[in-house]
Amino acid sequence: MKKAKRNAVLILVIFALLTAGAVYAVLEGLGKDYIGRAKDIPLGLDLQGGVSVTYEVLETDATEEEIKTTIDKLQRRVDTYSPDAEVYQQGKRRIVAEIPVDTSKYDPNEILDSLGRPGKLEFIDPTNYEKFAAGEEYEAALTGSDVKNAQGGRYQENTGEDEYVVSLQLNDEGAVKFSDVTGANVGNPIYIVYDGNVVSAPTVREQISGGSAQIDGMADYEEASELANTIKIGALPLTLSELSSQIVGAKLGSDALRTSLIAGAIGLCLIFLLMIVIFRFPGFLSAVALSVYAVLELFFLNALHITLTLPGLAGIILSIGMAVDANVIIFTRIKEEIGAGKTVKTAVKAGFEKAMSAIIDGNITTIIAGVVLLLMGTGTVKGFARTLILGIILSMFTALVITRLLLNACVNLGLVNKKLYGAAKQPKITKYTKGFRYAGTFSAIIIVAALAFLFINKGTATRGNTLNFSLEFSGGTSTSVTFNEAMTLQQAEEKVLPVFDEVGIDSSKVQIQVVDNTNQVVFKTNSLDESKRSELADKLKETFSITDDKIDSENISSTISQETQRDAILAVVIASILMLIYIAVRFNDVRFGASAVLALIHDVMFVFFAYAALYLTVGGTFIACMLTIVGYSINSSIIIFDRIRENLKVMSVDKVGYDEIVNTSISQTFTRNIYTNLTTFITILMLNILGVPSLKEFTFTLMVGVVAGTYSSICITGPLWLWLRKHVVKKEAAVEKK
Repeated sequence: MKKAKRNAVLILVIFALLTAGAVYAVLEGLGKDYIGRAKDIPLGLDLQGGVSVTYEVLETDATEEEIKTTIDKLQRRVDTYSPDAEVYQQGKRRIVAEIPVDTSKYDPNEILDSLGRPGKLEFIDPTNYEKFAAGEEYEAALTGSDVKNAQGGRYQENTGEDEYVVSLQLNDEGAVKFSDVTGANVGNPIYIVYDGNVVSAPTVREQISGGSAQIDGMADYEEASELANTIKIGALPLTLSELSSQIVGAKLGSDALRTSLIAGAIGLCLIFLLMIVIFRFPGFLSAVALSVYAVLELFFLNALHITLTLPGLAGIILSIGMAVDANVIIFTRIKEEIGAGKTVKTAVKAGFEKAMSAIIDGNITTIIAGVVLLLMGTGTVKGFARTLILGIILSMFTALVITRLLLNACVNLGLVNKKLYGAAKQPKITKYTKGFRYAGTFSAIIIVAALAFLFINKGTATRGNTLNFSLEFSGGTSTSVTFNEAMTLQQAEEKVLPVFDEVGIDSSKVQIQVVDNTNQVVFKTNSLDESKRSELADKLKETFSITDDKIDSENISSTISQETQRDAILAVVIASILMLIYIAVRFNDVRFGASAVLALIHDVMFVFFAYAALYLTVGGTFIACMLTIVGYSINSSIIIFDRIRENLKVMSVDKVGYDEIVNTSISQTFTRNIYTNLTTFITILMLNILGVPSLKEFTFTLMVGVVAGTYSSICITGPLWLWLRKHVVKKEAAVEKK
């Protein structure tokens, strides 16, 4: 006994030391690279502000080497705006540039303009320039491929005045060419031509060898920097076409981060309080374990270099709610064992053992949804998937390892008073199977209504489409403007639409969406090129006295939107099939898998009803929402199935029948369903109340999904399995019964 107590004390001391170390790592970091430091977690554009653009390489026969060279050159270009900028390849012929910058200091439209110049750079001597100017065939002395780097700068002359220059670094071949052309043209100009236009014509003072040179005569630093950037982009061997772009204001990003963190903190505190009230001492230990979970989440976000995005924050907060689920399952089992007369020590052991399979199965199915999102999603959806998967893995660790160690240690120290743990009373068995026809009728009405709204929306003048597709699904340009005061739809039409007409955009084709309880209005148009977007932004700033960071724009081509629609359907189908296979294998009964998939389709249709009836925006987060609901629905179904599987072993089918087993299983898991769904709902609700507008629709539909999942897990899933057993595979069931 003394040894058990010594071990318990040792476990608690080691836990306290490791926790303190983890907290230190999150606050200060480990090693010279400050691994794990929370303040160094990379932030996505939607939390930091900046510019994102996706290009397509027009040359269909582009080699991997040419694409790599293009990426390297673009990376040098974006580095002039931010050291955290990143350029990477997406698919075979797409290149993505993400540039986190303060949009109040840099004009994002100018960044897009400078990045999007795919033109040709040439250095031409006077003789060949005459041919060039006459439209005749000529030969350039150097091209952009001969330039390694170009940098704008300034220095002071003997007179004390600033001189602005562009410093050139040439490759070996370029150095030889430059030495030859400057040696032959001392006193003459060398024409720097970009995209057929002369951008500079510096005079050669002397022969230049060694591969370094300076172009002087710049009016200011901006001109020198612009020419340097032009020279660098001119080295691109490929032609790029913009497929999509997004501009996020710095203020919007910082507000999103702040409000989301506040929402997460409040949600976590409410969960702590709820767990302590419901589960008493184990609830307190779960609060400790969840705090460790939050610390580990921050540590690994930095250590694994996971870029935190707005949907990623939602994924973390959602996974916090789902982390509680494992604790609820365990503690509910412990209360049941104590209620059955077991000692606390025996009840704790049995509670973890009986909860293990349900926790593992439920979390693996959610991970399946996350992996599908990670493989098939793009941009912010991937961010959501990464944090969700990380959160699920950490939640299993904290529930099955940390909570178990803490609880066993406390039991060994003598904390075995049953009042500290509570005892579950034998639940009253409700005949849920008898109400299946009514629940099924109600669900059928909702599903039919969801489909009906597609036709209603299409025929309604104010809507005009089956669903409110965002640019990711429909293509076009979205301009989000935060005005100095709130506007109604009518005011936006009267005051803002004339601005669109002034810059040559047909206002009759502009869709307006006023964001509730904010000063934000979103205008959707056909796809606008960069110059038109810039012209519109300038006119809006002039007319309404607003700054750059109040205007966000996004442009997506029809190619991207068609692929998004295809990937959305594929993602849901693939995730559903994988889950069906997993459940069928784990439960050794395809009827469990079939009823689980039918239940998740039911829950998805409830959420789809909300999108159709309320005409909510169907965008990239729509896919994340649907797959999250799929994973959550399966998780709830597994709790019921796990209990049915257990009761099939301990209850005699011949004596009580399958109906009684299903009703007993649902009744036994009823409180678990309510508790775990309530805790998840609270975290999402806080994000909905306190979060930025772009998260409100996402979190609202998640809340609809949680409610639908609660309803289906109690009223649909079990009775549906019973119906399949009796009718769809009636003969097989009869054989098994004999």
